[in-house]
Amino acid sequence: MAESTDHMELHVRVESADENAVDLLQRASALSKQRIKLAMTQGAVWLTRGRNTQRLRRAKRVLRAGDELHLYYDANTLANIPPEPTLIADAGKYSVWNKPYGLRSQGSKWGDHCTVVRWAERHLHPERPGFTVHRLDRAANGLIIVAHTKKMAAALSELFRKREVEKSYRALVAGDFSQHANPLRVTQPIDGKEAISEFSMLELCKHGEQSLLDVRIETGRKHQIRRHLAELGHAVVGDRLYGTGEEDSVDLQLTAYRLAFHCPVSEKRVEYRLS
Repeated sequence: MAESTDHMELHVRVESADENAVDLLQRASALSKQRIKLAMTQGAVWLTRGRNTQRLRRAKRVLRAGDELHLYYDANTLANIPPEPTLIADAGKYSVWNKPYGLRSQGSKWGDHCTVVRWAERHLHPERPGFTVHRLDRAANGLIIVAHTKKMAAALSELFRKREVEKSYRALVAGDFSQHANPLRVTQPIDGKEAISEFSMLELCKHGEQSLLDVRIETGRKHQIRRHLAELGHAVVGDRLYGTGEEDSVDLQLTAYRLAFHCPVSEKRVEYRLS
């Protein structure tokens, strides 16, 4: 057992099919059964059976001898309250959401209750499983797709892989961007991988101290837009990772406002846009 019950990682082998997951983890961790059940609901408990490991959410799931339970318990993580996304469209096999600042695209072994995928699973009617298709920075906001079958997740992921999804963003950045070509195409690799962004000046703001840009990307590297703009000397306003720190009280001013692609459901071109 870990020294603190607020943060621990446990791995417990199941010796008998008669054993109960909550009881096993309660004895190993000294946490209350209520806290164990909450950790299950919020995605912090995992079950390994053979070569397969997945989240265990049902306290009454029947176990087998040889199974292994994993508890990744962090009280601060599990106490987080997720900001609510807005449903833009429900196409049945996938849905489109407006993800707010602070909501995550995907979870970790420590939980997934603060993700747009888990929110979709728990709030759509009828309820259905959710699968990650693409990512949007936790600090960013805007449109994100959640798939609801494995087949649809694979189909949509393939569209992103083939760069057949048009992705448009708005970014408020530091400085006067009009000194650059309009549009400005940036091909600077990120972490040794191809990364392509295109920035178009829309308007000068705050007496020339900031610029509003339209952004389109052909690749989806981690923090691509933020890193390309920071390297140009025009960090996104509110960027606490790559910015100057002068706007720490402001949320990241980066919004994914448009997605367009050939829909695998309707087999027609669709476009989703924030006003």
